[in-house]
Amino acid sequence: MECTVRWTGQSGMTFLAETGSGHVVAMDGAPDGGGRNLAPRPMEMVLLGTGGCTAYDVVLILRKGGQTITNCDVKLTAERAEKEPKVFTKVHFHFTVSGSNIKVSAVERAIKLSHEKYCSASIMLEKTAEITHSYEIVDDSIASA
Repeated sequence: MECTVRWTGQSGMTFLAETGSGHVVAMDGAPDGGGRNLAPRPMEMVLLGTGGCTAYDVVLILRKGGQTITNCDVKLTAERAEKEPKVFTKVHFHFTVSGSNIKVSAVERAIKLSHEKYCSASIMLEKTAEITHSYEIVDDSIASA
C-alpha cells in the first residue's frame, strides 16, 4: 500500500493525497495554523479511516453470520493529548446497526472481532488510546409496522 501527499503550493496548508488505488483526497489545516479550512484535517482522516475500517468489518461479519442488516453507522468520538505529539488518548466507537431481527450476540461478536482481530487501524490506535465501544440496534421490522 502506498500514497503520495503533495502540498498544493497555494497560500495556506492544503494538501492532496493520492492513494495507490488512484483516488485523491484533500486535507487542510485550521485557520489558526495557516490553513483555510477547505478540507478535513489529517488527524480527522485518521479517525474517519478507522471508522471506515471497523464499519466495513462489522457489516461483513454480520452478513456472513446471516444477519439481515440495512444500515450500519459508527460515530467516533476522540480525545487528544494536550501536548505534542497530540496523539489520540481516548476513542469511543458508537455503532448503530439497523435491520430485521438482528441478534444482540451477533453485533457484540462482530464489534469484538473487528477491534481485536481485523481492524488494523483501531488496533494501531489502541497503542496510544483507550478504546471503548457501545452499540444500538434498530429493528426495521418494528419501525415499519
